[in-house]
Amino acid sequence: MLSPERLDRFARHIVLPEIGGAGQAALAQAKVVLIGLGGIGSPALQYLAGAGIGSMVLIDDDDVDATNLQRQTIFREDEIGHGKAQLAEVWVREFDAEINVRWVAERVTATNAASFIGGANLVLDGCDNFATRLAVSDACVAAGVPLLSAAVGRFQGQVGAFAGHLAGQPCYRCYVGDAFDADDCDTCAEDGMLGAMAGWAGTFAAFQAVRILLANHGHLGDPQWGKLHLLDGLVPAMRTISIAKDPACRACGSAA
Repeated sequence: MLSPERLDRFARHIVLPEIGGAGQAALAQAKVVLIGLGGIGSPALQYLAGAGIGSMVLIDDDDVDATNLQRQTIFREDEIGHGKAQLAEVWVREFDAEINVRWVAERVTATNAASFIGGANLVLDGCDNFATRLAVSDACVAAGVPLLSAAVGRFQGQVGAFAGHLAGQPCYRCYVGDAFDADDCDTCAEDGMLGAMAGWAGTFAAFQAVRILLANHGHLGDPQWGKLHLLDGLVPAMRTISIAKDPACRACGSAA
């Protein structure tokens, strides 16, 4: 049950037939693990908190840098040099004290990934390297937790939903394969990024997160497993491709 104060706060959600009171109550019971509090995680966090997600775990081992402020919208100039995860928790508590939130300032690896996602209804991964993404994906498959993966660079972004633990559905490793388990990858420091592009990818990821969390409660449509949405800021446009399950995938394939 939602209190009168919560009913008032989320009234614009509740009047939507696709969400309603039952959907909002489901969001209040949901637990989301957000990995990476940078260009994607920062705006995603704002809209997840705004949506009334009841419980969140915020994971990032980085500190705020001056170059982050162009796109990482929850941080301030006087917070440069401080840990992102702890600052993000402070932001959530000041925004909505009823959200159950904790922060983790650790790098996610294949060794510890499983320990962070226990009991989650969804993991939203907005980290900046393939090694972490694959470690998170493998842990989600093993734990039976859906994964929403989002990435952005320059004027392009991508957001995809994966449920490799389900029969016939691909995981993130089905998409990228085994060649990217190393840490090396392009960075926005090298390639650049339009700040608003990160905002588009992050807020769209938050929208898709709500869609997934309400798959059994509302009418926002199917969770779109295996659908990768490609965002192009220069056109602008968005197109969607389908990712096939790889029978040979070592995480979710028949040989796993």
